[in-house]
Amino acid sequence: MQSAYRLAANALLVFHACYATFVVLGFCLTLAGILARWEWIRNVWFRSLHLAAILTVVAESLFGAKCPLTTWENDLRKLAGQTGYQGDFIAQWLHDLLFFEVNPWVFTVCYTLFGLAVLATFVLAPPRWRKKCDRQDLTSPL
Repeated sequence: MQSAYRLAANALLVFHACYATFVVLGFCLTLAGILARWEWIRNVWFRSLHLAAILTVVAESLFGAKCPLTTWENDLRKLAGQTGYQGDFIAQWLHDLLFFEVNPWVFTVCYTLFGLAVLATFVLAPPRWRKKCDRQDLTSPL
């Protein structure tokens, strides 16, 4: 049973890493798309999901809430007989990657500034609904 918990914890970790990558890479692609005039970056679904993803992180940070994905993964690791990590997922990931420690408020400021930057892209390149094709094109005989 412990191997099932370990597998679930690892799957959750992969999902969490994908979530963080979506937030960061989505912002970078949006900025590149603004400069390159890519129309796909104006997709309302992509932009709305991206904004919701970073606003969730900002809200958790501002309210001092631990990310539920982090909590869930740590609980699964304990059930698997492993040890979890302390703090937030991103904070731990950055610590492991860059080997530095800062006060949690620094991450709150970074998350908030990043969220504001994502909001700014809504002004620079507002999302658009797809244009509907002309009904006449669909009903005209071939």
